[in-house]
Formats: sequence, C-alpha cells, structure tokens
Amino acid sequence: MSTFSVIVTRKDRDVTSFSSLSPIKKVYRGSKVGHCGTLDRFACGLMCVLTGEATRLNPLFSGFDKSYRARLLFGSETDTLDPEGQVVRTSAVIPDENGVREVLSTFLGEQDQIPPAYSAIHVDGRRAYAQARKGVDVEMPARRVRIDSISMLSYEAPYLVFDASVSKGTYIRSLARDIAYRLGTVAHLVDLERYRIGPFTYGDVTPIPPSPEESERNLAKVVRGVVDFDGDYLKRLANGYMSPRGIRGIELPDEDYFRLVCEGRLVGVVERRADGRWSVVALVNREDL
Repeated sequence: MSTFSVIVTRKDRDVTSFSSLSPIKKVYRGSKVGHCGTLDRFACGLMCVLTGEATRLNPLFSGFDKSYRARLLFGSETDTLDPEGQVVRTSAVIPDENGVREVLSTFLGEQDQIPPAYSAIHVDGRRAYAQARKGVDVEMPARRVRIDSISMLSYEAPYLVFDASVSKGTYIRSLARDIAYRLGTVAHLVDLERYRIGPFTYGDVTPIPPSPEESERNLAKVVRGVVDFDGDYLKRLANGYMSPRGIRGIELPDEDYFRLVCEGRLVGVVERRADGRWSVVALVNREDL
C-alpha cells in the first residue's frame, strides 16, 4: 500500500509540533512522516505534513510565505518572548492606539530581524534553545526577512491583536518584541495562530489519512505542472530515470516540477533540470511500477 500523502492539518495549543504528529505516525506506522515548518508549543494553526516518499518534497513546501494572527501583551518581556518563559524585563509604558498603528506600518518590507534565543536555529553547531536553557548568553545572528502586510485587529491596552503575512524564517515572537521596542516599551506574545501556509488555508485541512484524491488535490496546489506519461516507460522510474520518450503531453511547460500522471493515475513528482534532463523526485508507489 502506498504511504505517499500530502496532509494539511491543524495543530492544537500546548503540544509540540513533533508530538502533534503522533496520530499521523500511528496511521503510517513504519513510514517516514515529517512536517514542513515548526509551530511553537503555545501556538496553534496549520501545518503541512508529508508521508512516505512525499517527504522528499519538503523543500517545495517549507519555503512558503505564511499568515498569522497574534496577540501580544505590552509591559513585560519573557526570555522566550512567549507565555511559557520567565519575565526578564518590565515597563510601565503602555502605548496608545494611534502610536501602535503608526509603528505597525513601519515594519512593512524587507528588514533584518534577530531571531529569539529560544529557537531551533543552529549557532556554533548547536541548537540555540539548548544553549539558552543552560544559561548561555547566545548571540543570535540577524537574518533578512520580509513583512508583506501587518494590521491591527483590536487594541484593548495592554493587549494588541494583529495580523501579519510574512516570508519564510520570520519569527512573530521577534516581531512582537521589535514592535514594543519601537514604542519605547517591552512585550511578549500570549497567543499565536497560523492560518495560512502558501496556498493552504483551513479549507484545505484533510482527514487522517486523506484519500488519494484529497492528497493529490493538496499536491496540485504546490506542483501545478502535469506530465502525461506512457506506461511502457514506468519501470525505469524506480531507478530515478525518466525517459523523455515516454512523455505524451505536458501542461504548464514553464514549470520546474511536475506531477507525473499515467492513465489518469498519479505516479509521482518529477523535475525538469536546467539542462533539459528529467529526474524523479518522489514516487507514489514503487511496487506498482
């Protein structure tokens, strides 16, 4: 039985991204299962999960822009920049609504952002959070991020609720910290929800396990091109080789990645390289070739 699947699921609050995969791992016991982008323990929202050979598609799924709804508390900053940390700074300054609106607009566009010390980023070959937990003062290197949109949803001082659509690698915890700093105060996140990952929203959440049709529907939102392939050439695919002679037709020929389809059945995902050669990225079921 094929274990290839593309799942869109919803992580609950107060569980880690890793532990939230347990129900999926039980269904796909013995097969690879991986998510494409971590959510903090206190956060909830969408996650993309790949199983079986679909895990080879992680690079295609992990680079998406994302949208979040966040709630921050002005007046106190924690070491983790979230509600699970210890308060390390306080301030009596609570900004007014007009000041908050003006500052939010200054974050649009590309900028350098310093990630939280409590993050999975590697610093000197070690996870930053592991060093921070030992009391090591971790110097986090800034990274280039992009804020595509940011808007206030509500403000009942000292709580601000805002929406933000951001590039890969942007930490909303750091964004909350920086918003407060520009307002002359401190803050930390108390709630966070991710409601969009690239082309996926809550309307794309699939049951576990998804049907082959539901899984392919999710895949088609990422890999849009389609190659219609001759069944006489399928066996060579198992060795990673795709003969151009098997191609019957191509939809969206300008794409780099394609869903390989034979007689209406999804066979796998292939890549057309810059030199014109084709390579197999992932197969739905090698046993059927």
